Amino acid sequence: MGVPSDDAVLIQKGKKLGEPYVITVNCPDKTGLGCDICHIILEFGLYPTKADVSTDGIWCYVVLWVIPHPSSPFVKWANLKERLLSVCPSCTTSIYWNPPSPRPSSSPIYLLKFCCCDRGGLLHDVTRALDELELSIQRVKVTTTPDGCVLDLFFIRDNLELLHTKERQNETCEQLHAVLGESCMSCELQLAGPQYDNLLGISSTSSVVAEELFRCTLSDKEIRSQALSPDVRELKKASVIIDNSLSPSHTLLQINCVDHKGFLYDIMRTLKDCNIQIAYGRFSTVQKGHRELDLFIRHQDGKKIVDPEKQEALCSRLKLEMLHPLRVVITNRGPDAELLVANPVELSGRGRPRVFYDVTFALKSLGICVFSAEIGRHSAADREWEVYRFLLDENCTFELSSMVVRSQIADKVRRILMGW
Repeated sequence: MGVPSDDAVLIQKGKKLGEPYVITVNCPDKTGLGCDICHIILEFGLYPTKADVSTDGIWCYVVLWVIPHPSSPFVKWANLKERLLSVCPSCTTSIYWNPPSPRPSSSPIYLLKFCCCDRGGLLHDVTRALDELELSIQRVKVTTTPDGCVLDLFFIRDNLELLHTKERQNETCEQLHAVLGESCMSCELQLAGPQYDNLLGISSTSSVVAEELFRCTLSDKEIRSQALSPDVRELKKASVIIDNSLSPSHTLLQINCVDHKGFLYDIMRTLKDCNIQIAYGRFSTVQKGHRELDLFIRHQDGKKIVDPEKQEALCSRLKLEMLHPLRVVITNRGPDAELLVANPVELSGRGRPRVFYDVTFALKSLGICVFSAEIGRHSAADREWEVYRFLLDENCTFELSSMVVRSQIADKVRRILMGW
């Protein structure tokens, strides 16, 4: 039955220059498949212009029109197809089996350790090299010594699952040497040991900062509006409407919000974590900076969403995830300024892709050096969060003690993260 497994994913180039690529996924359905697909699309730096989703709970058909994001113009399309195939259930699987989404890949964690002379933009250059190699950053520990050297520990996972081979290891070290240049003093790659477990947590934060980073409610102002995007000079609303009158078996979910990078992923991961199934969905093109999304949904048990309390909880959760998928704060860490970025982790344990890439890119574009950096996990309000901490170098051209300057830095980081 079904289609050959290799044809479960098709990628077609646009007929004309500048037209989007068309990605078609045609395979057995599973819980959270849409989220898994959107996660990979975001990880490869692709921007969906529109999408159609249709499933009967047994078989799923997804079409995405995507273009490369300006920060990732070169996409390895063959590798993208392999990654998408890896999340599709086998086409030989019984059509009546609808398993839950697997936890993140159990491929081993490797420690990449190198020492070199510090320079502006180094952290992002290394991050970009790892991204091009399709090495996923799990944890980071970056330290600058008093003599101007950096000792970086990158805990990475190979999306191609080839890092156990000598050829892949040599390729990684050679790429790093090309980025670091003659200032590279050492570069080592090995399986991670107990030092990985020691970096799972994060340093403590003040209660005020923790409240801003991890709160799960919106103020009245945030409910009514969203931060300005560069192209739209007015405050925008986020609208989530539930309608049970149009279908006897499904609930219609209508979403309207300012567009941002990862918009579709944020909705799909929220529905996945809430055990909501999608029967049909249409993701429209941008209209005056806004995105519209219509989804016919139901509970995992096949029932419509009719309970008013559950409706309100779902709408509030979606608004929160659309307006604030990432939290950005600059605070004091002793006498220094520290940038913190937090995003919720999926229930499966998987974090948001490309956050470290985008933050280091924003700091590099501002000419701000990073004295130290780390990634960890934090539990708050019954949720797990991924937290990125960057201790900013006080020797940069900015007066980091100025509240105005800090606000400008946070705004720049937020805009890069949101794709504005």
